[in-house]
Amino acid sequence: MTPFVCFMILAGAPGQAQPPGTPTGGAPTGNVPSTGVQTGPGTPATSPPMSLGGTHDPCIIREGNTWWLFSTGVGIKVQRSNNLIDWQPAGKVFQSPPAWAMRMVPGYKGHTWAPDVQFFDGEYHLYYSVSTFGSNRSAIGHATNPTLDPDNPKHKWLDHGLLIHSEKRQNYNCIDANLCLDEKGKPWLSFGSFWSGLKICQLDSEAGRPIEGPIYNIASRPGQAAIEAPWIHQKGEYFYLFCSYDNCCKGIKSDYRIMVGRSKKIMGPYVDKTGKPMTEGGASEILAGKGDVHGPGHNCLFESAGKTYLGYHFYDGTNKGRPTLQIREIDWKDGWPEVGRVIAPTGIPAVK
Repeated sequence: MTPFVCFMILAGAPGQAQPPGTPTGGAPTGNVPSTGVQTGPGTPATSPPMSLGGTHDPCIIREGNTWWLFSTGVGIKVQRSNNLIDWQPAGKVFQSPPAWAMRMVPGYKGHTWAPDVQFFDGEYHLYYSVSTFGSNRSAIGHATNPTLDPDNPKHKWLDHGLLIHSEKRQNYNCIDANLCLDEKGKPWLSFGSFWSGLKICQLDSEAGRPIEGPIYNIASRPGQAAIEAPWIHQKGEYFYLFCSYDNCCKGIKSDYRIMVGRSKKIMGPYVDKTGKPMTEGGASEILAGKGDVHGPGHNCLFESAGKTYLGYHFYDGTNKGRPTLQIREIDWKDGWPEVGRVIAPTGIPAVK
């Protein structure tokens, strides 16, 4: 765990809570059919998974009986569903690019990447990435909203501006943020793409207070740069670090794949199934492309009624490589996640 120095500004004091009105039992809210798919290691599912074309870098969260999908796009694309199958447009977060971001990152014109939305302290917190392709002159911004529903009169995104940034002289890249709370309810922010890999640093719980502290290295690929999109998910006594290896954004030539390791501490050390540290290139693969499903990656995880679900994008070989959403159940076996059954039908075969 190699420490670096991190300069941040944080608005909002995190705490652990469920969104208001969140159901606590039963299946995911709405009419989610069971496909009865049985899968095993190396066995593709015979029924098709859910897909949603035009989605890149998905983040899924529920408020009450509605699921909300945030994804990369101009102003950050937002969609809504009551069953995780049928989605409708729900506007975007920013009607115009944040002025601070345009000043800080030359070439940024509002196409905003990799949103992460978490609920704590009575508000929804959005972490978003500002960058240009192939550069580490990047920044992560922070915004809050009391509700995700644009029909609610209280709905209004308040942008708190810069949270953390990287410059060309540094050996890491401040994009692909994900917030997770540790076992004491303290907030930590993981991030990273290429360069020296994935990082994590603790956030100050005091509203609006700039802090200075260490950044820890949690995963890297010595001799290779292609690792990004961390997502940390706590299950039982472990924190699980999911990430994406190899390359996105090349249509059907994308070879993204989803990897995982685990640790009993949120700052690591994370190891794969063989015990190899993720900082030394260790990681266990849980999903890779197959057939017309190319480059699955940049995943999110969410829980419903005691089950864990994995959302990610892939590049659809039947639709000119268009980025497309899939959602699968996660099965937990011997303390490790495995990709399970699909939860909704479409015409794209599942991969395993």
